[in-house]
Amino acid sequence: MSTFQLFPSSGGLGFMDTSADPPLPPPPPPIEVLASQVSSTVNCSMEPLYLDGLTLLKGRVNTKEVFGLPNSDLVPGVYEGGLKLWEGSLDLIKALRSEVQNGHLSFTGKRVLELGCGHGFPGVFACLEGATAVHFQDFNAEVLQCLTISNGKANLRKQFQAAVSDEANSDSGTELRFFAGDWSQIHQILPFVNEKEMNSSTEDSFSGYDIILMAETIYSVSAQQSLYGLIKKCISCPHGVVYLAAKKHYFGVGGGTRQFLSMVEKDGLMASTLVAEVADGSSNVREVWKLWIK
Repeated sequence: MSTFQLFPSSGGLGFMDTSADPPLPPPPPPIEVLASQVSSTVNCSMEPLYLDGLTLLKGRVNTKEVFGLPNSDLVPGVYEGGLKLWEGSLDLIKALRSEVQNGHLSFTGKRVLELGCGHGFPGVFACLEGATAVHFQDFNAEVLQCLTISNGKANLRKQFQAAVSDEANSDSGTELRFFAGDWSQIHQILPFVNEKEMNSSTEDSFSGYDIILMAETIYSVSAQQSLYGLIKKCISCPHGVVYLAAKKHYFGVGGGTRQFLSMVEKDGLMASTLVAEVADGSSNVREVWKLWIK
């Protein structure tokens, strides 16, 4: 049973590898994963995660069980890893809490999209802060079924129960939905997508997500154009914001905040500001950035 992977398993660097590797298979078509479709075959055990006064429940799964499933990019030894809790997710939550406490951000009544969600903790935090809708996206349906939905169920019981009983119309105050697919295609099924071309001089507000969250999503240079294109399709104009947590450099694969922000600056549509910097010695420098439409 073959698995989909962004990097070849031969030890090369994927998009930076100049060897004549066979062409990669196309990604699976985007799908919505219902909250009721949590995996019944993979055991997800919960353990507490303490985060500066905020306690969340963190799911843990046996990666060997999930690796056997089809259409997965969970390749050992490379940055793909939807079952791993990356530092950037925790950095992002801390930064979001600070932004809320300082009055710079409010989730109340907002539509939120978390891209490359994995565990989905930033999206969970948005829900706890009163977001109207929180939509989780990951490349792998398996990650959503085996981990993200379980984390949602553990941390957001009231909202999750409503999502199971009525996928799109919950009366709990927050709509929870889960979407699997590649960044180049996922806009085809997301509920809040801009239907007209965005430009810096537009005066009319139109549909989109008020807040887009993403952590550790910009390591692959080859995927950044698709990611940035998706952001522009999904962000609400003119007041939508993006919060990005990532490493300054991802050594060996070419991505990082400086490289990504350089691409954004050349495009000219969005402005950015540094929200937080983390240099704790556990990895290279990590950052949280805020982006918005000029």
